Amino acid sequence: MTVKFDYQKTAQRVLDIEKAAIDGLYQYLDDAFTQACQLMFDCQGKIIVTGMGKSGHIAHKISATLASTGSPAFFMHPGEASHGDLGMIGKQDVVVALSNSGESSEIISLLPVLKRRAIPLICLTGNPDSTMAREANIHLCTRVEQEACPLGLAPTASTTAALVMGDALAVSLLEARGFTANDFALSHPGGALGKRLLLRVSDLMHKEQRVPKVGLNTLIIDALLEIGRSGLGFTAVVDEEQKLAGVYTDGDLRRTLDQKIDVHSTPIYQVMSRKCTTVHANMLAAEAVQLMEEKKISGLLVLDEQQRPIGAFNMHDLLLAGVI
Repeated sequence: MTVKFDYQKTAQRVLDIEKAAIDGLYQYLDDAFTQACQLMFDCQGKIIVTGMGKSGHIAHKISATLASTGSPAFFMHPGEASHGDLGMIGKQDVVVALSNSGESSEIISLLPVLKRRAIPLICLTGNPDSTMAREANIHLCTRVEQEACPLGLAPTASTTAALVMGDALAVSLLEARGFTANDFALSHPGGALGKRLLLRVSDLMHKEQRVPKVGLNTLIIDALLEIGRSGLGFTAVVDEEQKLAGVYTDGDLRRTLDQKIDVHSTPIYQVMSRKCTTVHANMLAAEAVQLMEEKKISGLLVLDEQQRPIGAFNMHDLLLAGVI
């Protein structure tokens, strides 16, 4: 197929313009930025982010980033706000409004109510002389020299600048709050990070009758049946008090066969591995993965405080749980 138009050249121009827009933001990281961060940090309620059109999409993303990084926030549509949604704003809240022109009529119509209720207002605009900039308690300039759109109509570089400024606010607050990866996981329990940081061994291990287990005098052939029943590739070997005495794995079986040991007459204690790696139920699943990788093993037994097997799992279980 013959391509006549140079799409890559246009794309490079877009990237250059948007990169310049981001570079231009450094000059606006001033005292107003610090004041905006402190106002949001001290907020005892919610941070309500609003914007119309493309700015609304950016506002939606900023609110989501704030909410997931320790700063309770939500998006409010400015059009709906004039028809009842302003009731979502409380006295302890802070409003962050986005508009490149700073003259969004939907947002300007809200200003008298916000002023009357003494709701702090932070505005991000590309026009320091706009109505929104003048009426805001704090104004953050996100001005760009040009849009990537050759017509200068479609919001492109301006929305990128607003998005980046929003990220700068969110991450600054994250670090100021001492927000950790564990805190992040608590708001993302369904995500991969949440599973790695929150899921514990007790959440995924096989329990009770599903734990492969045989006695010391069990014949090897019967131990193999137990391994096959569990499908985990190993079995625990316990003493009369049900305490762990050893483990017998697929690897042990290969060594048994190499030594031509009779599996029909030899008790398991003669061929089991007496030293084995175990974990406790409260261990993070991610830590168990690291341990298995270090030891180059594919399964683990879980012991209680009396050294009795109470659970078992293998790499397949970790894979199904989304930990790896």
